[in-house]
Amino acid sequence: MRYGTLFNILGKLIFFLGLSLLLPLGWAVYYGEATGPFIWPILLSIFLGGSLFNRVKENGDIRPREGFAVVGLGWLVTVLIGVLPYLISGTFSTFSDAFFETMSGFSTTGASVLADIEGTDRSILFWRSLTHWLGGMGIMVLFISILGTVGPGGLQVFRAEVPGTYSLEKFKPRIKEMAAILWTTYVVISGAQTIALLFAGLDFFDATVHTFGTMATGGFSSYSASIGAFDNTVRWIITFFMFLAGVNFSLYYVALRRKTLREFWKSAEFRLYLGILVFFSIVMTLVLWGEGETITDTVFQVVSITTTTGFATADFAAWPFAASGILVFLMFIGGCAGSTGGSMKVGRHLILSRHAMIEMQRMVRPRRVLSMRIEGMVIPERVITNILTFAFIYLFLTAVSTIVVLTGGHNLVTSFSAVVACIGNIGPGLGGVGPTMDYTIFGGGYKIYLAFLMLIGRLEIFTILVLFLPNTWRR
Repeated sequence: MRYGTLFNILGKLIFFLGLSLLLPLGWAVYYGEATGPFIWPILLSIFLGGSLFNRVKENGDIRPREGFAVVGLGWLVTVLIGVLPYLISGTFSTFSDAFFETMSGFSTTGASVLADIEGTDRSILFWRSLTHWLGGMGIMVLFISILGTVGPGGLQVFRAEVPGTYSLEKFKPRIKEMAAILWTTYVVISGAQTIALLFAGLDFFDATVHTFGTMATGGFSSYSASIGAFDNTVRWIITFFMFLAGVNFSLYYVALRRKTLREFWKSAEFRLYLGILVFFSIVMTLVLWGEGETITDTVFQVVSITTTTGFATADFAAWPFAASGILVFLMFIGGCAGSTGGSMKVGRHLILSRHAMIEMQRMVRPRRVLSMRIEGMVIPERVITNILTFAFIYLFLTAVSTIVVLTGGHNLVTSFSAVVACIGNIGPGLGGVGPTMDYTIFGGGYKIYLAFLMLIGRLEIFTILVLFLPNTWRR
């Protein structure tokens, strides 16, 4: 491990994060609110970040070990800086609450311990939502797209935050260009949603906050009622953009480059993603027939949970057991690979389902040589093994973590759904953590543990777990 290279990059990241705090500072000035919660973190970030990247230098491109360390430690440092506005403003009185809220924001989970949303300063609410937007496409990816300092060896850094973007590499092999393409697409679609919400009657603050929550598939709102505070027009606009946020962002670039929307339909993952949303929207509508729920709210909730956005228009925790069961199942789906959605991702489910079919065919005809092809490409055994390992660890962590949370005296529904909602970066669950509830029912230690699950889920398990291997830190 070359620690000089590591600290140099982390210093630049801290400096960059300090500059991002200028945005909520502007809202604090505009609304006449306290500016200290942002000025002090800005000064600290600039001083600390500047000291690290000016004084600690080491030449050479980063290697895989440094790549994992940069991403893992970069996220941790980012969250530790991000808690400061909450603590200085007095929004939260304990570190565990501030850490939980900040991690939930940057990891785009949307689980909250903020009880009085309407009574919180608007500038703090903006920072809360901005953490979503920065974490959605990836802090390190934004950092690379602007500074491009990690070099070609930073591919591991790139993929650790935006898995599934390998389809883009044959068009733009340079990491900085890939990062810039994804973030440009992200910004353009975000701008389109903001404009659409402005036309729908929202003011600029609310339009921006809910755009951040939508495009990052995060779910933080400036209202306790979440999207239930708005009319059907706003709900359908957000539904549409949640759907877009769950698509592999590489497809937008490829479709634009080739000037055809057929690129979307050519993607087996996109077809499965669309099929899941349509199928379960119809099934959920039938299940809730006669329960007083509108089609708007039903479709909205299916898209929100599947894409792991976590916005709510109704208390789905009070829906019939069949409907709740469907939502729990969708919590394990997620968006497409290369999207801002969390959970296991549609692409992995596609490969796992085809692998299962191949294994059953091998049982019938054991001598037959079979290989998996998706969109004409042979999927290497190494990729399949990686996905099987990921699925095992994901489910194993979910089971073990449920037992851990159960020790806090909470019932099984609350404990299980809280774990699934955190590791899948979804936000609201069932029981005591339903859409009308929050995570204040957990003690400080459990909040830290759930926040750790958010980070593991956001960085797709391996990036964090390899940091616990001794070999990662040896020179």
